[in-house]
Amino acid sequence: MITKSEWKNIRGSSPKPDQIMLSIKGDASRSMTVRWRTDTSVDCGYALYREPGTDCWMKAEAEKITFATDMDESNFFFADMTGLNPDTKYEYTCGDDVNRSAVYTFKTAKENATKFSFLCISDIQAGDAEPPADYSVLREFLGKVLKEHPECEFILTGGDNTNCGQTDIQWTGMFEGFKGICESIPVMFCMGNHDDMGFSSYFTKEDKYYSEHAEYFTNQLWGSYAHNGPEGWCVANHAFDYGNAHFCITGTSGYEEMNEWLIEQAEKSDKTWKFAVHHFPVNYAGPELECDDTYPAMRDGMDKYDIVFSGHEHSFSRSYPRRGEGIYDKPSQGTIHYNLAASHRNSGGPKIVPKVWNVKSYGNEDSLSMFSIVDIDGDKCTLTAFVEDGKTADKCIVDKGNDIILPYDLAPVYNQTRIKFKGYDLGLCSVVTLPRNIDGIWYVPIGQIINFIGGDVERTKGKIKVGVYNRTAEFTENSATVVTENGEYEMEAPCLRLDEGQLYAPMHGFCKNLRMHAYYYEHNNFITIESEVQHRPVPYQP
Repeated sequence: MITKSEWKNIRGSSPKPDQIMLSIKGDASRSMTVRWRTDTSVDCGYALYREPGTDCWMKAEAEKITFATDMDESNFFFADMTGLNPDTKYEYTCGDDVNRSAVYTFKTAKENATKFSFLCISDIQAGDAEPPADYSVLREFLGKVLKEHPECEFILTGGDNTNCGQTDIQWTGMFEGFKGICESIPVMFCMGNHDDMGFSSYFTKEDKYYSEHAEYFTNQLWGSYAHNGPEGWCVANHAFDYGNAHFCITGTSGYEEMNEWLIEQAEKSDKTWKFAVHHFPVNYAGPELECDDTYPAMRDGMDKYDIVFSGHEHSFSRSYPRRGEGIYDKPSQGTIHYNLAASHRNSGGPKIVPKVWNVKSYGNEDSLSMFSIVDIDGDKCTLTAFVEDGKTADKCIVDKGNDIILPYDLAPVYNQTRIKFKGYDLGLCSVVTLPRNIDGIWYVPIGQIINFIGGDVERTKGKIKVGVYNRTAEFTENSATVVTENGEYEMEAPCLRLDEGQLYAPMHGFCKNLRMHAYYYEHNNFITIESEVQHRPVPYQP
């Protein structure tokens, strides 16, 4: 196990500035923020900046934050370089009177830009807590991508920037991965669940926990982003403008507060494009994931944005426009949920299945990095998902002026009500046992759903007992009483024998004890059953 003194000699802070990173905090055409780290012997700092070839350096005094981590104690400095000219190249250096960085360059945005591009990456975490947390593959990958796509003005992440975000070992490794890149192009981090994950002992993986307010993320990026998020949840939640687009970056806690903030930000912005980023995908592609805590908690807020970028799954997917419990065809009808794949050769494996809400998905099981380029041109937005070997996984044009998405893809609308589990069609399991609406109550086939999930089903005369997600429920024909391991409860209507002689239950009563929820998509005419957990149900074999 490495000691703090040993770590100081590997990647610990020193008087010389390191971990230098640009970010967008104010008007991107007239300002730029730079962040750097030193040890605590350096008490103050500032940035010097100018147009190349000019004699006069401008000075920006830095704000200082002292942060003691598990491995180090460092000062983090944040300087806002203001009074800049639009679409102009600048050079800068940062530090104090004695210890200064090299000279780096950046370029400001065009004023009121309507044509620009940015790079989207996600789930770049690598390795465990053991030093040195090698992110060299990330550096190589980003360098190659930006060389091939020099049009990108900034980098936007979808979260999980580190693997264990509550340790300095991971953060210093990640910043090593961005070295030579983030000094010259702004990086806008979204926080993921791994960014606030920790262990009481990183080297033995004991006592895993999540830090609600993500101290490491928040302190190290304290002055990099505007403090315009919901009260008590700043830094992890922040908003910025770039050209004709407004961006809202959200964290992983405080969903109700985030929802209100998203609504407020969308309603007060007059930008052509409104983008949000949330690490957890709403229209996920995986068979076992869930989003019941995020959506509908943040539904009203997310529904006000053109595109919501996400990560978490390590696979790519793009949804139809979605609003509430409906999926549509036109950009004016809903929000496109765009799930970014992993960008550090860390594929999640066979994790995706066809989902009713996704128009396109790609599992990327080759363990190659993926990235997306977003090109804005007035009221058109082109989204292109690439694999690092040169393949294009998806490309679409969102044309707000003509209210179309190209290529054309029509969201499904069924003439007979279908049933899905987590958006996945039950197929042969329910082709002749479709949901039924009787007197305004939706009934679903009990055994077919649980068989499809992989749970236990025991059929006896007039009864059916099912078990899934560590819960059981026994239903009886013509009775509204359900017997569970925790006692009995009454459904909204009795269990009935319907199609193919199968027992059906009212969908909400069916879900109640099985850690599930049911939703009916009226526009598309299907029911989807969602679960509150991400377990993989496998029946017990005696």
